[in-house]
Amino acid sequence: MARNQQTAGIFDIRNVIGGLIGLYGVILTLLGLFGDEEGDKTGDVNANLWAGLMMLAFGIAFLLWARVRPVVVDLEDTGRSEQPGHTPPPGHGQDAG
Repeated sequence: MARNQQTAGIFDIRNVIGGLIGLYGVILTLLGLFGDEEGDKTGDVNANLWAGLMMLAFGIAFLLWARVRPVVVDLEDTGRSEQPGHTPPPGHGQDAG
């Protein structure tokens, strides 16, 4: 018997983490490229640029990981089914409380 499965998609936490860290990486990279140069505090190292590039790489790695190895949710274990006319067992329906 074929099992009903679907991927977590956008709700996979790796997408959220990768997106947020990637966004912060873009902001820091832009600040490192076009922002105020204060080399005295960091020993003449552009900390914003390097931190932004590392965060970009980390965010892209998370997004690729979620794309290559998606989380598969078994619909039979969650009580949901894609089949028309499927009725869940008593106590497992939408009105169960």
